[in-house]
Amino acid sequence: MTEQASRRLLVLDPRRREWDPAADPSVVRWAFSPLGDPRWANLRPEESWVYPCEAKPRRHRGRTLVLTTASFGFVAAVEYPSGRRHWGAALGPGDDLFNPHSAEVLPDGNVAVACSTGALVRLYAASSGPDATRYAEARLKGAHGLHWDRTRRVLWAVGDDELVAYRVRGTPARPALDQAFAAPLPVAVPGRTAGGHDLFPVAGRPGRLWVTTNASVFQYEKRTGTFHRNYAGHELVDRAKVKAVGNDPRTGQVLSTVPESGLEETWWTTRVSVHRPTGAYRLAGGGIYKARWWLPA
Repeated sequence: MTEQASRRLLVLDPRRREWDPAADPSVVRWAFSPLGDPRWANLRPEESWVYPCEAKPRRHRGRTLVLTTASFGFVAAVEYPSGRRHWGAALGPGDDLFNPHSAEVLPDGNVAVACSTGALVRLYAASSGPDATRYAEARLKGAHGLHWDRTRRVLWAVGDDELVAYRVRGTPARPALDQAFAAPLPVAVPGRTAGGHDLFPVAGRPGRLWVTTNASVFQYEKRTGTFHRNYAGHELVDRAKVKAVGNDPRTGQVLSTVPESGLEETWWTTRVSVHRPTGAYRLAGGGIYKARWWLPA
């Protein structure tokens, strides 16, 4: 999960429903923060690592990487569990001018970044080295989520108004992005922006993607181009302002995060909801934004 109150990524013990790391540090299986770590010092994490907003485990060439972004510019592919750097960058001057919101690693080791305020998707030539700065760029209003589709070999991205698939051209050292397909997102009120937010594969159903908007949680069927709301558990999962969603293929249980009132920031929660069966995890003093099942893919 991205735990913004303590500016950390946390992997937490799923056998415990109440997490209080201050009282019981054993609930934390792994934690990451670049603050004070000399391996990340050149990315100015004191300025750029503010509001971490993505934590996504991925397998790449026999290693586990955690893809992460923070709203004030930090973007990285972090080796797990060492915390070493596969690649990293700091976008902008240490504010939300770009607002990196999601990242993804491609089979060649390059890293894609979705920047919501910057309205763009970038593909960095991260395969060239941990400090590589060359990138390809495509414009996408409100870019929020990314997913690499191994079967179709496209990079999916969700923005304010549409779900887009990009084809990757060029070479790993000099990549290029071309839009191959775009589907308008369903809107709750005609004339209003859908507000696409999270984008994640439906585990166990490679033909579908989770897509969240300001108003709803959909499963998008790639073959037909249909946004479904009648999937298993939809009566509990499908609701407004969902920041992250995903399912565990072993149990069928769906996880999601939704902001709760009364916290320091309006987008924070202390609760990770689970469905089928219904329950919750709670983090004492937390400022959670997104949570994921630990399912490196």
